[in-house]
Amino acid sequence: MIAAPRLGPFARHLMAYCLSEVAAKASRLLVVVAVARTMDAAAIGVAAAALAAADILKALTENGVGQRIIAAREEDLAATTRTASRIFWAWCLGLFGLQMIVGAVVWQISGDVFLFLLIAFLAGEYLFMPAGLVQCALAMRDGKLQQTAAIAAGQVVGANALSAALALLFPGPLALILPRLMAAPIWLVAMRRLHPWSPDRTVQPAPVKPFLRYGWAVLGVEVVKAARLQADKLVIGALMGAEVLGLYFLAFNAGLGLANSFAQAFSVALFPHLCTATDRDAALRNALGLSTAVISAAVILQALAAPYYVPVLFGAGWDGIADVVSILCLAAIPGVIWSAAAQYLRAQDRPQVEFAVTAAITFALIANTALLAPYGLTAVAWGYLAIATITQLAAALPALAPAFRKLQPKAI
Repeated sequence: MIAAPRLGPFARHLMAYCLSEVAAKASRLLVVVAVARTMDAAAIGVAAAALAAADILKALTENGVGQRIIAAREEDLAATTRTASRIFWAWCLGLFGLQMIVGAVVWQISGDVFLFLLIAFLAGEYLFMPAGLVQCALAMRDGKLQQTAAIAAGQVVGANALSAALALLFPGPLALILPRLMAAPIWLVAMRRLHPWSPDRTVQPAPVKPFLRYGWAVLGVEVVKAARLQADKLVIGALMGAEVLGLYFLAFNAGLGLANSFAQAFSVALFPHLCTATDRDAALRNALGLSTAVISAAVILQALAAPYYVPVLFGAGWDGIADVVSILCLAAIPGVIWSAAAQYLRAQDRPQVEFAVTAAITFALIANTALLAPYGLTAVAWGYLAIATITQLAAALPALAPAFRKLQPKAI
């Protein structure tokens, strides 16, 4: 019989992050509804291109430093946080400069100064992040995942509500961009209040080398993962134009964007759970069983409901993308299983394996988009589902096998 206390904290944390992601994606749907009714597909495509480019760069903030704090031994924590803080500041300021350079290059190539301004506004988020990232990791280490989930949801929901209002009052790409910068201080203030922290200057900072050895693979995974979620939009925009990209942006947010949030919530809750578990294999089995059952049911219901809620949400003229939404929803199910394998590998200090697999999956999905784009969005969606299912399950089974091989029949 499974002991309730062992799974109880994980179940609460998973529920908190699922609710956070649902709130974030539901509020994102408000934005999608607003822009679908006030902006044409080409204008949506311009904003989607800026958001996709910025989100790929933002993945560079996931460099594994926070996870080193979560997994650190108590006697090493003060030294680890000192080094982590320095890395966060240098890294985020560097990313701010990099995104400004990318914006300038886009401006020179396209001649569109407005697109540069959109990318520059998005870069402003990096100026707020480093002052709260150590506090965020420490809060998660201390089991405050319900609070960190609430803060993340508050930031995203606030930004999306403002985007929806601006889209109705002042339709244009800026309505999708500016609120993300305006919401960044909400996260910073809340995180610093949740877990106050200041560096202990009596302790020598930890060496940087362990951060680099662990972090390069985590960083590679997150960049490639962002490319997997965003590069298809850039490919569709390049091959099929801004109008079709606008259609795909709506379908993606109403389909895989919402369903994929469950897999993201699972990943965030699972890593601290595995790091603190006395029996890591049992913790993985219990967590994966619970999450797969709950999340699969939610995703299937969403896919079945898409033909009904898409016309209601987006209004006349957009009901043709309902099939694409339904298909993309289902891709979240293999994503949950691979997320379990990926976090298990990270907890075992093997993010390099995750990186290699994620790169292969991403390459296959981008190739699918490029090859099937001439046949329309429905073909792209079916190809995405097939490739995501085959590659993620094939990669997850060998990684999860050791944990399930140890499973012995027990009396219930």
